[in-house]
Amino acid sequence: MKMKLAFEVVGKGDPLVILHGLLGSADNWHSMSRRLGGHYQVFALDLRNHGRSPHSDILDYDVMVADVREFMEQQALRRIMLLGHSLGGKVAIQFAIDYSEQVDRLVIVDIAPKPYEPSQRYLLKAMRALDLTRYKSFADVDAALAPEVSSESLRQFLLKNLTRDEKGRLRWKIHLEAIDRNYDKLLQGLSPERSFNKPTLFIRGGRSNYIEDDDARLIRQMFPQAEIATLPEAGHWVHVDAPDEFFQTVVNFLNRD
Repeated sequence: MKMKLAFEVVGKGDPLVILHGLLGSADNWHSMSRRLGGHYQVFALDLRNHGRSPHSDILDYDVMVADVREFMEQQALRRIMLLGHSLGGKVAIQFAIDYSEQVDRLVIVDIAPKPYEPSQRYLLKAMRALDLTRYKSFADVDAALAPEVSSESLRQFLLKNLTRDEKGRLRWKIHLEAIDRNYDKLLQGLSPERSFNKPTLFIRGGRSNYIEDDDARLIRQMFPQAEIATLPEAGHWVHVDAPDEFFQTVVNFLNRD
């Protein structure tokens, strides 16, 4: 199935494609995209079933990689720099290995190619449990999520997926059922048969456990040129927690000769 991804574009220069994480969208990268747009032409994509992109019952790394390839064809992009966070980082890993001739530099943010525990399933369950017809405002939904999702910042992140239909009724923008149904596939490790032997940077949050010290061996097997940078004050949303340090780390890497 052909998939025309929604995207935001800003800036001029060499193309940099950004892929967001699970339950995120290009909107989560708006501020950082604008900053990076001072150096590059930044394309921030909405992955399928996220943001403003079309919905599909099929959701795995093969189809998401195909979506990015199709996006490049639509935009006549022959070669790119690629940055992916979390779920988007896994898509970026698979894309870079499958289409290494089209990726000049790769930045992976707070994710490794290994399998993960279902640590976000409770968020999907909490969102699916809500009958949105019962709520009149975003604040009502926030209050309804609070017993299951205690973090206010995390609830605000989830509420970015909320919108109103043409009759003013609240609904989820994302294809929540498909994401939930395919969640186990997204947790799987990646074991491509080839490696990506070009400049690669893994950025991890010092307060996050998504990339552990023991993962360096696997990372360097798949990415022989990989560097791993730790931003000590950041959690999993590295670009939000430490924006200045993140920006400088990315630009220094992408601009290096």
